[in-house]
Amino acid sequence: MTQVRCTERKPEDNDYDTILIVSFGGPEGPDEVMPFLANVTAGRNVPSERLTEVAEHYYHFNNGVSPINQQCQRLKAELSRHLTAAGYNLPVYWGNRNWHPLLKDTLAEIAAEGHESVLAIVTSAYSSYSSCRQYLEDIRAAQIEVGPNAPRVDKIRPYYDHPGFVMPFVEATVRARDQLPASLRDQAVLLATAHSIPMTMAKACDYELQLRETARLVATGAGFNSWELAWQSRSGPPEVPWLEPDVNACLASLAKRTQAVVLAPIGFVSDHMEVIWDLDVEAVNTAEDLGISLSRAITPGTVPDKKFVSMWLELIEERIDPDTTYRAMGKLGTLPHKCPPDCCPRQSPARK
Repeated sequence: MTQVRCTERKPEDNDYDTILIVSFGGPEGPDEVMPFLANVTAGRNVPSERLTEVAEHYYHFNNGVSPINQQCQRLKAELSRHLTAAGYNLPVYWGNRNWHPLLKDTLAEIAAEGHESVLAIVTSAYSSYSSCRQYLEDIRAAQIEVGPNAPRVDKIRPYYDHPGFVMPFVEATVRARDQLPASLRDQAVLLATAHSIPMTMAKACDYELQLRETARLVATGAGFNSWELAWQSRSGPPEVPWLEPDVNACLASLAKRTQAVVLAPIGFVSDHMEVIWDLDVEAVNTAEDLGISLSRAITPGTVPDKKFVSMWLELIEERIDPDTTYRAMGKLGTLPHKCPPDCCPRQSPARK
C-alpha cells in the first residue's frame, strides 16, 4: 500500500462548511424517463431508437424508478452519521448532474442557508472526461446559474485505488464466487466491468490504466488466478469506436475455457440501472445461452459498505488537514487533490 503526504493545499483553503455528494441522477417514475435520458445524452448525437431502447430498461424495473436515488440517499445518511461520530459539524447535501435534485438547485439551497465553502464527493472513482472533468464542468455551470452568491466548490481526488474502494470489491467478489457451484469455484474467472467510453476520450486519460490496476488488485485480493476487463453500457453512434470488448463478447470468449465467471462491476460505485440491466439481465442471459455459471459482486455504495463510507470520511479529512497522510493501493500512486487544467479532456488533442 502506498502512503503519501498531501502538501499542496494552503491552510486558508481547508475551511469547508458543507459536504456535497454529486451523482448522476435518475428518474422517479415513467413520465421522467425520456426527459432524463434527453438530459444525459444532450449534444452526443445518440440515435433516438437507442434512447427508446434504454427507456425500456427503466420501465422494466420498478415502473421507471431508478435505484440510484435511494442509494444516494442512503450514502448521504451514512456519511452524515460518520461525520457526526467523528466530531464534524458538516451538513451533507446531495445534487445530481442530470436529474432532480439538480446541482444548480442544491447549490442555490446551500447558498441560501449561508454556506460558502463546499467539498464535493462524486460517485465516480476514476479519471476520465465523463467520470471526473465533466463533474467539474457541471459544478461550474451550476455555480454560474446560481450567481455571485454561489459557494466555492472543491472536489475530492479520484479514489479507484483506495483500500476503502478496493477491499469492499474484494470481499464482495469472494462472496459472489461462493455462490457458484462448489465444483466450479476453483476454475472461475473474474470478469471486471466498467462503462465503456469513446476511444478518443480513452486515449486522453488514464481511465483504462486505472481500471486495469483496480481489476488486478481485486483479483489478487480475492485469490483469482485469471481475470479479464470488459466494457458495458456503450451509448454512442455505431460508427464511433469505443473501448472493447463488450462484456457479452468477453463471456463468449471465456466460455471456451471455463464454465464459471464472477462479474465485478469495478467501474461503478452503486448498483444503478446500467449495472442491473447490462449485467443482471443481458449478461445473465448470455451466460445461460453459453452454459456458464455466473455470479455478480455487489458494488460498495449500494447498501452501502461501511468501509466505503469510511473512505469518504477519510478523503474529507485529507482536505481539511493538509498534513494528513493519505492512502492508496497498487502501483500507480495517488493523484493530486486538484485536477490540472488540461487533464482528462473530452478527446485526445490530436483528434480534435
